[in-house]
Amino acid sequence: MKKIMCFCVVGLCCMQSYAQVGIGLGVPNSILDVNGKTTLRKELRVGGTSSEVGNAGLNGQVLVSQGEGLPPVWKSLNVSFVEEGQYKLINSYLSSDQSGITNLSNGISGDKVYKNNVGDDISDTSKGKWVKIGGLNNNFTIKNGRNRLSYQFQTGIEMKASTSTASQNVSFTCGIFRNGKLVALRPDNISSTNNSDRAGIQDYIFTLNYTEQDVPAGAHNVEVACRKIDTSNLNNQFVIGRNISDANTVSNSFTLESILKLDVIEYVTYTTN
Repeated sequence: MKKIMCFCVVGLCCMQSYAQVGIGLGVPNSILDVNGKTTLRKELRVGGTSSEVGNAGLNGQVLVSQGEGLPPVWKSLNVSFVEEGQYKLINSYLSSDQSGITNLSNGISGDKVYKNNVGDDISDTSKGKWVKIGGLNNNFTIKNGRNRLSYQFQTGIEMKASTSTASQNVSFTCGIFRNGKLVALRPDNISSTNNSDRAGIQDYIFTLNYTEQDVPAGAHNVEVACRKIDTSNLNNQFVIGRNISDANTVSNSFTLESILKLDVIEYVTYTTN
């Protein structure tokens, strides 16, 4: 009787040391081998010991393998999860220009065009005499027709009044063109009033932000152009995206440079193979 009891105890010890459990299969290949769907009703903890329950991770973390023989660990992703039906930033394009526009200065009258419409052609002089900012030309491709294009344009404007003690102004406008057609613009003006302490020089920061929706899929080109609408005196000097002269100590081409940021945001969809 004693021998039988000893045999049973030894047998139990062997099962505790070497037993493998298989669920949904006959011969398991590891300590716990599951062939089928698994439902987990509470947290999943890893890295536990005989004295510690293990780490359940933080909200939003994912379980990452460290390789064979090592326990997995919880990690935070730098890229957020994107679900179907949301919009995702696909590409960002950033360009700058310090050459600017200098051929609208003194001696050049404004085009006297005070109104534009979406879709105006950049080459149609009846819609204004547009001058491009060369360094802000961007080419890109849209893959999904459900999208948003976000434009952020900023540039410095500088004028020098014909007489530093007189009140002078220049009206102008800058626009964004996609494939040669106007999509956004904003008119503005710059004024100098008795600015003798700066030799009649006045600086101004111009900003244009706009978002297009559902731009057709395919290749596209974006350009920025500006034009002079009118001036109170034909001898007023006027430049866009740079300083009038490097000889002055008021500004330089770096502080007045033009910058365009373009964000391509597309609708997220998933396909099943």
